[in-house]
Amino acid sequence: MVKKNKKLVIIGAGEFAAIAFEYFTHDSEYEVCGFSVDSEYLNSDEYLSLPIVARSKISELYPSEEYDAFVAIPASELNCLRERLYLETKALGYTMATYISSKAFVWRNAKIGDNCFIFENNTVQPFVTIGNNVVLWSGNHIGHQTEICDNVFVSSHVVISGYCKIGRNCFLGVNSTLNDGTEMPEFSILGSASLVTKKLKEKEKIYVGNPAKPFTNKSALSVKL
Repeated sequence: MVKKNKKLVIIGAGEFAAIAFEYFTHDSEYEVCGFSVDSEYLNSDEYLSLPIVARSKISELYPSEEYDAFVAIPASELNCLRERLYLETKALGYTMATYISSKAFVWRNAKIGDNCFIFENNTVQPFVTIGNNVVLWSGNHIGHQTEICDNVFVSSHVVISGYCKIGRNCFLGVNSTLNDGTEMPEFSILGSASLVTKKLKEKEKIYVGNPAKPFTNKSALSVKL
């Protein structure tokens, strides 16, 4: 067990919050002390045997001078909900925690922002840059010199080759692949098992297939993830 020398409050009380609680508790220096949600979702005093409080009272009950915070929200609204809660929490003065699994491989000069969550079996190669509020689920490969911008959600077993760029608020589906030097524009969705062979230019699109092409005229922002 890692020595606990930091205190943490988790924003959220759904599946991702429960998973984050497990990982922070058993594989980090953080002691999770409570949870917080918007008042309209507060229907109990406890979650996972810890206090849960309204976000309107978080600064009073869990002051930023004593607690760090982590926003545990999945890819809802193409990551916009997680982005909003992250920015609002950070504006209150909280240091936003980042979790990197002890079973992930992250090269020494990779740069990783705050409120990120990197699960087990991820490989992050040299000179990678990962922005703020990014989720890398289990088993992905992030190639050298690649940039992942803010608020991105990478599901599982995704291969992002070298010199790629993933625009902000993208979602990459399971088993999708980006060849070297390719690019996903912001607010885009890459479907499961799809292959990106060139720079994609149109933002807010849903890309599927091999090679990946826009699937429909429907905006990616209208998709419920």
